[in-house]
Amino acid sequence: MNQRLYIDVHIVQTVPPANLNRDDQGNPKEAVYGGVRRSRVSSQAWKRATRRHFDAQIPEPERATRTKRITNELATRVKGNTGLDYDGARRIAAALLAQLGLSQGKKAGDTAYLLFYGNTQLDDVAALVNERAADLAALDEKALAEAVKELPVAETFTTGHPVGVALFGRMVADIPKLNVDAAVQVAHALSTHETQLEFDYFTAVDDQNEKDETGAGMIGTIGFNSATLYRYATVGFTQLTDNLGGDTEAALDALDHFVDSFTLSTPTGYQNSFAHRTRPSLVAVVVRTDQPVNLVSAFEEPVAAEAGIQTNSARRLAEEHITATQVWGDTPLYNAASHTFTTHEPRTKDTAETLTQAFGEPVTFTDLRTTLRARITTAMGAQA
Repeated sequence: MNQRLYIDVHIVQTVPPANLNRDDQGNPKEAVYGGVRRSRVSSQAWKRATRRHFDAQIPEPERATRTKRITNELATRVKGNTGLDYDGARRIAAALLAQLGLSQGKKAGDTAYLLFYGNTQLDDVAALVNERAADLAALDEKALAEAVKELPVAETFTTGHPVGVALFGRMVADIPKLNVDAAVQVAHALSTHETQLEFDYFTAVDDQNEKDETGAGMIGTIGFNSATLYRYATVGFTQLTDNLGGDTEAALDALDHFVDSFTLSTPTGYQNSFAHRTRPSLVAVVVRTDQPVNLVSAFEEPVAAEAGIQTNSARRLAEEHITATQVWGDTPLYNAASHTFTTHEPRTKDTAETLTQAFGEPVTFTDLRTTLRARITTAMGAQA
């Protein structure tokens, strides 16, 4: 397989007043780009939203969990498999995980950092002691550690990765053998235009107030802004395939899960206060064989604060893609786009035509995913 096969995902999405991802002051995150202040949603926030979205679409055993409480999770599985009491199961779980050399946290049983693992992987570790759990529980600590020393605990965590770990990787600084290189890079979402931080001053009235009582039972403020965001991510397909043990079909499934969930997910910060969920106005995928290319330079000069920010942003993105391709001569292997712009409306006609020039005739999101899979399969066949 060609060692350079990247799938870039470009999204333009407008969000109403919201606080998707707060900073240490509780206000929406921001960044200065092109000399003006922009709305920003961190890479981490959208990756978590993406992961939770595709976890909701797949069976529980195929999901991944990120936690410091892995000892408790493993103990629960050992107890459920063997009928041991919890204390006995927890001693066995601790002995099994001690093989990994995980640094311990301040709270008993917790690791010092979050560990990202597949639920099936932890099930497999628990299954290592199914037949001898009662005998192991009867041993003292030293003997127990010696009895489980040869069990393939570390090997279990380095194979059979779920979609989440295969896509986003795993970093354990003091145990390199547990590291998994991420197949996905996600940029911080950035508004295509200048934004202003605003505050919602709110009051809550006590429903049990007496008739002669006035005033609020609570007063507060929430920072918010509204923005048309440029979102970008790229998937290294070769790395993804390697993370899934060379299983190409599994990698194609994982890619499809990612494109679907990255497109349709939204961080949930203050969602009950703002009901901010929207759909993108543009989703474009570009398959490249040279390197990933983030097109945020289309917005270094902020889109003017006038009617049509969303439309102008989509057109800017298409123009940047066309220009970059012409200047550098690196014609992508494949382009496709789904969008809401039409040549039937005068206000979006130019944008729709430019998008077609850049990415081809628009397709439905379902067709975009289906065709993307087919084109990558064809490309891989040609490289074989």
